[in-house]
Amino acid sequence: MLRRHARTACTVLAATGLALAGLQAGSATAAPHGEDRAPTVRTAADALGAASAQPELLRAMRRDLGLTRAQAENRLANEAEAGATAAGLRLDLGGAFAGAWVDGAESGTLTVATTRATDASAIRAAGARARVVTHGLTTLERAKEALDRAATADAPVRYVDVRANVLVVEEARAGAGARLVAATGVPRDLVKVVRTAEAPRPLYDLRGGDAYYMNGSGRCSVGFPITKGTTQGFATAGHCGRAGTSTSGFNQVAQGSFQASVFPGNDMAWVAANANWTATPYVKGAGGANVQVTGSVLQPVGSSVCRSGSTTGWHCGTVQQHNTSVTYPEGTISGVTRTTVCAEPGDSGGSYISGSQAQGVTSGGSGNCSSGGTTFFQPLNPILQNYGLTLKTTTDPGPGPGPGPEPEPGGTWAAGKVYAAGDTVTYGGATYRCLQGHQAQTGWEPSNVPALWQRV
Repeated sequence: MLRRHARTACTVLAATGLALAGLQAGSATAAPHGEDRAPTVRTAADALGAASAQPELLRAMRRDLGLTRAQAENRLANEAEAGATAAGLRLDLGGAFAGAWVDGAESGTLTVATTRATDASAIRAAGARARVVTHGLTTLERAKEALDRAATADAPVRYVDVRANVLVVEEARAGAGARLVAATGVPRDLVKVVRTAEAPRPLYDLRGGDAYYMNGSGRCSVGFPITKGTTQGFATAGHCGRAGTSTSGFNQVAQGSFQASVFPGNDMAWVAANANWTATPYVKGAGGANVQVTGSVLQPVGSSVCRSGSTTGWHCGTVQQHNTSVTYPEGTISGVTRTTVCAEPGDSGGSYISGSQAQGVTSGGSGNCSSGGTTFFQPLNPILQNYGLTLKTTTDPGPGPGPGPEPEPGGTWAAGKVYAAGDTVTYGGATYRCLQGHQAQTGWEPSNVPALWQRV
């Protein structure tokens, strides 16, 4: 944990720091009366706004990932398509699914792993490479949960490496990984122990950009702006404050207070602002430019992700593993995403974005932006769902349905609700299954966005 004494600023990256461009939901054309025809829809890349990446993000991807502008644009489009394809295959393969990831400078190759050789043809038919492995993802994740319950800071990080089809335990002290595995009874053939010099800790306690102050002393930075009913505010990291902690803004004007906070366990919190403050659909980009936030679809392993921090600015890297567990000196947090993006003290709580999609807020990490490092972010969707928040976004729903009668909407689908993969809803008289976790919004109705919903 990058702590300094209490008077030093706890900087969580400004949620006015990262984001991308206008998200366009797919349009649907209704069938002529009496004819049952599938709606005409845009691609996943179109629906998720992959082609609308703003210059700040593309420049950071070029610098940190060694890409040309064209490669960066292609990569974002490919990752949007890969996420939708992998999500559909995961539901279709069920318990045999063993993970998915993208490779290549432009994320042009999607690989999907399965424990059944008979699934290979279906995977290839979907446009992905098939890999047959020994262990299903569910088996490995359940083993990780057993390790999480007994872990200490001597084995600070645990995650499933889907490429290697193994549960990885990083040990900071020789023998700690083996002792943890033995104590929990997890089968040894599921686990790979690796030595690490990392000592992950929440990244805070330095001054930042759009800062806020807690109880007039410590400092953090705004995460993603949100609303809850008529209340406006922002999501941030839980280690910045507890419920009741008062906040003032970057200008020292009274701002609001923490309404709820969880840390450790997770690293999530939200602040309700007073009437002097207005939530906007932006995060702070390079040079203070506004960058738009358009949704919250979590991207697959291997995808590019960029972070904006009040200490180190814009940096990019890739998603290494989802559902990682990290044991800080204060305790264990689970469900975070591990990335290759660097960060330093003061970047904590800041925004991670992939394409135009909000990914999460900085929790902690190790290393720095001179020699490189590893960071972890708390995914945003669980924060929104846990506290009933609505992400502030800017979208262009695109053209409406073409000629012909529209189906009567109705049903159980609702804008503003957070849906997880596998959830089912009804809309327009049909039933749909969620492919990728996201917060629903107008323009992302199930019939319009096959990247997010599959009709069943």
